[in-house]
Amino acid sequence: MPDWADALDILGLFAFALVAVAAWLVIRRRWVGRHGGTFDLCVRVRPRRAGRGWVLGMGRYHEDDLEWFRIFSLSMRPKRVFHRPSFEVVDRRGPEGREVFALYDDAIVVDCRVNGGSVQLALSEDALTGMLAWLEAAPPGQDLRSS
Repeated sequence: MPDWADALDILGLFAFALVAVAAWLVIRRRWVGRHGGTFDLCVRVRPRRAGRGWVLGMGRYHEDDLEWFRIFSLSMRPKRVFHRPSFEVVDRRGPEGREVFALYDDAIVVDCRVNGGSVQLALSEDALTGMLAWLEAAPPGQDLRSS
């Protein structure tokens, strides 16, 4: 077989792999959304450098958990899970500096306390309203604040 035929085979396999990955990402997003409404949610995974470390994703409420899925991941499992009893919103602000380019257009940055640590989330105003309602809607007798 000529060399150009081998190159075409390799190129065809590469194109097939790209299409398969793209199709899987679409299927995954629909599957995640089918088990509860999803919303755009960014998480800052590396907070040491100003304006950097943001990862795009989607959030989903599942019982007492807020699950976060990376947008560009092949895994069907959430990358992070925030439990409502140990989750508290501390402060909110608009994106600053480079964050404007790293986040979704209408994002608000929210500082949260989780299990004694801290995490920064970025979400829309509507999604923030929903998250605050979810936090306040805990079952009776559940202590929302660990302070």
